[in-house]
Amino acid sequence: MSDRVALVTGSSRGIGRAIALRLAEDPEVGAVAVHYRSEREAALDVVRLIRRGGKRSTAIWADLNQEKNCRRILATAEQRLGRVDILVNNFGPFLMKPWLEVSSAESQRIFRGCFLSALHCLQAALPAMRSSGWGRVVNIGYHRVEQWAAFPGILPYAAAKAALLLLTRTAAAGEAGSGVTVNMVSPGLIRGGRMPRGTRIPARFLGEASDVAEAAAWLASDRAAGVNGANVIVAGPWKM
Repeated sequence: MSDRVALVTGSSRGIGRAIALRLAEDPEVGAVAVHYRSEREAALDVVRLIRRGGKRSTAIWADLNQEKNCRRILATAEQRLGRVDILVNNFGPFLMKPWLEVSSAESQRIFRGCFLSALHCLQAALPAMRSSGWGRVVNIGYHRVEQWAAFPGILPYAAAKAALLLLTRTAAAGEAGSGVTVNMVSPGLIRGGRMPRGTRIPARFLGEASDVAEAAAWLASDRAAGVNGANVIVAGPWKM
Protein backbone atom coordinates (compact mmCIF):
# COMPACT_ATOMS: atom_id res chain seq x y z
CA MET A 1 0.00 0.00 0.00
CA SER A 2 1.14 3.55 -0.71
CA ASP A 3 -1.90 5.46 0.46
CA ARG A 4 -1.63 5.39 4.24
CA VAL A 5 -2.02 8.74 5.94
CA ALA A 6 0.06 9.87 8.92
CA LEU A 7 -0.54 12.69 11.36
CA VAL A 8 2.45 13.85 13.39
CA THR A 9 1.75 16.34 16.17
CA GLY A 10 4.36 18.96 16.93
CA SER A 11 6.10 18.35 13.63
CA SER A 12 7.26 21.80 12.54
CA ARG A 13 10.69 21.27 14.09
CA GLY A 14 12.97 18.91 15.98
CA ILE A 15 12.04 15.28 16.47
CA GLY A 16 8.52 15.76 15.10
CA ARG A 17 9.87 17.25 11.89
CA ALA A 18 12.31 14.38 11.47
CA ILE A 19 9.51 11.84 11.99
CA ALA A 20 7.21 13.53 9.47
CA LEU A 21 9.93 13.60 6.82
CA ARG A 22 10.96 10.00 7.51
CA LEU A 23 7.38 8.72 7.29
CA ALA A 24 7.02 10.49 3.96
CA GLU A 25 9.92 8.38 2.66
CA ASP A 26 8.12 5.13 3.48
CA PRO A 27 6.58 3.49 0.39
CA GLU A 28 3.50 2.57 2.45
CA VAL A 29 2.77 6.20 3.32
CA GLY A 30 1.08 8.43 0.76
CA ALA A 31 0.38 11.53 2.85
CA VAL A 32 1.54 13.26 6.03
CA ALA A 33 -0.31 15.89 8.03
CA VAL A 34 2.07 18.32 9.74
CA HIS A 35 0.76 19.84 12.97
CA TYR A 36 2.01 23.09 14.43
CA ARG A 37 0.99 25.46 17.17
CA SER A 38 3.14 28.56 16.66
CA GLU A 39 5.71 28.00 13.89
CA ARG A 40 3.59 28.19 10.77
CA GLU A 41 6.40 28.91 8.31
CA ALA A 42 8.47 26.04 9.65
CA ALA A 43 5.48 23.72 9.25
CA LEU A 44 4.90 24.89 5.69
CA ASP A 45 8.55 24.20 4.94
CA VAL A 46 8.07 20.58 6.07
CA VAL A 47 4.98 20.36 3.86
CA ARG A 48 6.96 21.63 0.87
CA LEU A 49 9.70 19.08 1.42
CA ILE A 50 7.17 16.25 1.63
CA ARG A 51 5.37 17.39 -1.52
CA ARG A 52 8.68 17.73 -3.33
CA GLY A 53 9.17 14.02 -2.67
CA GLY A 54 5.91 13.22 -4.42
CA LYS A 55 3.70 12.73 -1.38
CA ARG A 56 0.63 14.65 -0.27
CA SER A 57 0.90 16.89 2.78
CA THR A 58 -0.92 19.63 4.65
CA ALA A 59 -0.16 21.85 7.64
CA ILE A 60 -2.75 21.99 10.42
CA TRP A 61 -2.77 24.48 13.28
CA ALA A 62 -4.12 23.41 16.65
CA ASP A 63 -3.57 24.16 20.31
CA LEU A 64 -3.65 20.60 21.61
CA ASN A 65 -3.86 21.76 25.21
CA GLN A 66 -7.61 21.95 24.54
CA GLU A 67 -9.53 18.70 24.15
CA LYS A 68 -11.81 20.04 21.42
CA ASN A 69 -8.78 20.82 19.26
CA CYS A 70 -7.55 17.24 19.54
CA ARG A 71 -10.82 16.10 17.98
CA ARG A 72 -10.67 18.90 15.43
CA ILE A 73 -7.15 18.11 14.21
CA LEU A 74 -8.14 14.50 13.48
CA ALA A 75 -11.28 15.66 11.67
CA THR A 76 -9.29 18.21 9.65
CA ALA A 77 -6.66 15.66 8.63
CA GLU A 78 -9.39 13.22 7.58
CA GLN A 79 -11.19 15.93 5.61
CA ARG A 80 -8.05 17.03 3.74
CA LEU A 81 -6.25 13.70 3.30
CA GLY A 82 -9.02 11.11 3.51
CA ARG A 83 -8.29 9.44 6.85
CA VAL A 84 -5.61 8.94 9.51
CA ASP A 85 -3.93 5.52 9.66
CA ILE A 86 -0.84 6.54 11.64
CA LEU A 87 -0.85 8.89 14.63
CA VAL A 88 2.40 10.07 16.18
CA ASN A 89 1.87 11.95 19.45
CA ASN A 90 4.99 14.09 19.62
CA PHE A 91 3.52 17.39 20.86
CA GLY A 92 4.35 18.33 24.44
CA PRO A 93 6.01 21.15 26.38
CA PHE A 94 9.11 20.73 28.51
CA LEU A 95 9.88 22.31 31.87
CA MET A 96 13.25 22.25 33.61
CA LYS A 97 12.82 23.74 37.07
CA PRO A 98 13.53 22.67 40.68
CA TRP A 99 10.49 20.75 41.89
CA LEU A 100 10.03 22.92 45.00
CA GLU A 101 9.58 25.97 42.76
CA VAL A 102 7.07 24.45 40.33
CA SER A 103 3.62 26.02 40.47
CA SER A 104 0.30 24.25 40.10
CA ALA A 105 -0.29 26.08 36.81
CA GLU A 106 3.05 24.90 35.43
CA SER A 107 2.38 21.31 36.45
CA GLN A 108 -1.06 21.39 34.85
CA ARG A 109 0.37 22.86 31.62
CA ILE A 110 2.91 20.05 31.34
CA PHE A 111 0.34 17.36 32.12
CA ARG A 112 -2.14 18.74 29.59
CA GLY A 113 0.47 19.02 26.87
CA CYS A 114 2.43 15.82 27.43
CA PHE A 115 -0.35 13.45 28.51
CA LEU A 116 -3.89 14.71 27.94
CA SER A 117 -3.20 15.89 24.39
CA ALA A 118 -2.01 12.38 23.47
CA LEU A 119 -4.95 10.77 25.27
CA HIS A 120 -7.51 12.90 23.46
CA CYS A 121 -5.86 12.52 20.03
CA LEU A 122 -5.71 8.76 20.55
CA GLN A 123 -9.37 8.64 21.58
CA ALA A 124 -10.30 10.60 18.46
CA ALA A 125 -8.21 8.44 16.11
CA LEU A 126 -9.10 4.95 17.33
CA PRO A 127 -12.67 4.51 15.99
CA ALA A 128 -11.64 4.94 12.34
CA MET A 129 -8.55 2.77 12.81
CA ARG A 130 -10.66 -0.01 14.32
CA SER A 131 -13.17 0.23 11.48
CA SER A 132 -10.43 -0.15 8.86
CA GLY A 133 -8.76 -3.00 10.73
CA TRP A 134 -5.36 -1.28 10.66
CA GLY A 135 -3.74 1.51 12.62
CA ARG A 136 -0.50 2.60 14.23
CA VAL A 137 -0.08 4.92 17.19
CA VAL A 138 3.38 5.98 18.31
CA ASN A 139 3.74 8.07 21.46
CA ILE A 140 6.98 9.95 22.07
CA GLY A 141 8.25 9.40 25.59
CA TYR A 142 11.41 10.01 27.56
CA HIS A 143 14.35 7.63 27.83
CA ARG A 144 14.13 7.22 31.63
CA VAL A 145 10.36 6.85 31.73
CA GLU A 146 10.57 3.34 33.19
CA GLN A 147 13.06 4.32 35.90
CA TRP A 148 11.23 5.03 39.15
CA ALA A 149 13.88 7.40 40.40
CA ALA A 150 14.20 10.97 41.64
CA PHE A 151 13.69 13.67 38.99
CA PRO A 152 14.08 16.91 40.98
CA GLY A 153 14.63 19.12 37.95
CA ILE A 154 11.92 17.81 35.61
CA LEU A 155 9.34 16.29 37.95
CA PRO A 156 6.11 17.32 36.12
CA TYR A 157 7.55 16.29 32.74
CA ALA A 158 8.79 12.90 34.02
CA ALA A 159 5.44 12.23 35.71
CA ALA A 160 3.49 13.12 32.56
CA LYS A 161 5.65 10.85 30.41
CA ALA A 162 5.19 8.02 32.91
CA ALA A 163 1.44 8.50 32.56
CA LEU A 164 1.89 8.42 28.78
CA LEU A 165 3.61 5.03 29.05
CA LEU A 166 0.68 3.72 31.11
CA LEU A 167 -1.67 5.02 28.41
CA THR A 168 0.44 3.35 25.72
CA ARG A 169 0.24 -0.06 27.36
CA THR A 170 -3.40 0.29 28.37
CA ALA A 171 -4.42 1.18 24.83
CA ALA A 172 -2.20 -1.56 23.37
CA ALA A 173 -3.88 -4.17 25.53
CA GLY A 174 -7.32 -2.83 24.68
CA GLU A 175 -6.66 -2.91 20.93
CA ALA A 176 -5.06 -6.36 20.82
CA GLY A 177 -6.43 -8.28 17.84
CA SER A 178 -7.97 -5.20 16.20
CA GLY A 179 -5.10 -4.54 13.78
CA VAL A 180 -4.18 -1.40 15.75
CA THR A 181 -0.90 -1.22 17.66
CA VAL A 182 0.14 1.38 20.22
CA ASN A 183 3.81 1.82 21.11
CA MET A 184 6.23 4.37 22.51
CA VAL A 185 9.61 5.67 21.35
CA SER A 186 11.64 7.25 24.14
CA PRO A 187 14.49 9.54 23.04
CA GLY A 188 17.54 10.31 25.10
CA LEU A 189 19.67 13.41 24.64
CA ILE A 190 19.24 14.62 21.08
CA ARG A 191 21.64 16.96 19.36
CA GLY A 192 20.07 20.43 19.19
CA GLY A 193 17.65 19.69 22.03
CA ARG A 194 17.54 20.68 25.70
CA MET A 195 20.46 19.53 27.82
CA PRO A 196 20.80 19.07 31.61
CA ARG A 197 21.96 22.25 33.28
CA GLY A 198 25.50 22.42 34.54
CA THR A 199 26.52 19.19 32.86
CA ARG A 200 28.93 18.72 30.00
CA ILE A 201 27.63 15.90 27.84
CA PRO A 202 30.22 13.95 25.80
CA ALA A 203 29.38 13.98 22.11
CA ARG A 204 29.16 10.18 22.06
CA PHE A 205 26.03 10.37 24.22
CA LEU A 206 24.14 12.65 21.84
CA GLY A 207 21.72 11.08 19.41
CA GLU A 208 20.16 12.50 16.27
CA ALA A 209 16.51 13.26 15.62
CA SER A 210 16.80 10.89 12.66
CA ASP A 211 17.52 8.02 15.08
CA VAL A 212 14.17 8.60 16.77
CA ALA A 213 12.43 9.01 13.42
CA GLU A 214 13.76 5.66 12.22
CA ALA A 215 12.35 3.88 15.27
CA ALA A 216 8.99 5.64 14.88
CA ALA A 217 8.79 4.75 11.18
CA TRP A 218 9.46 1.09 11.97
CA LEU A 219 6.73 0.96 14.61
CA ALA A 220 4.34 2.71 12.21
CA SER A 221 4.82 0.08 9.51
CA ASP A 222 3.79 -3.50 8.74
CA ARG A 223 7.33 -4.49 9.66
CA ALA A 224 6.39 -4.09 13.34
CA ALA A 225 2.97 -5.75 13.17
CA GLY A 226 3.85 -8.01 16.09
CA VAL A 227 5.08 -5.21 18.34
CA ASN A 228 2.47 -3.78 20.69
CA GLY A 229 2.79 -1.97 24.01
CA ALA A 230 6.56 -1.63 23.62
CA ASN A 231 8.77 1.21 24.75
CA VAL A 232 11.70 1.55 22.34
CA ILE A 233 14.48 3.54 24.00
CA VAL A 234 16.68 5.53 21.60
CA ALA A 235 19.35 6.83 23.92
CA GLY A 236 22.53 4.83 23.44
CA PRO A 237 24.25 4.26 26.80
CA TRP A 238 23.14 7.54 28.40
CA LYS A 239 21.71 6.98 31.92
CA MET A 240 21.10 3.27 31.35
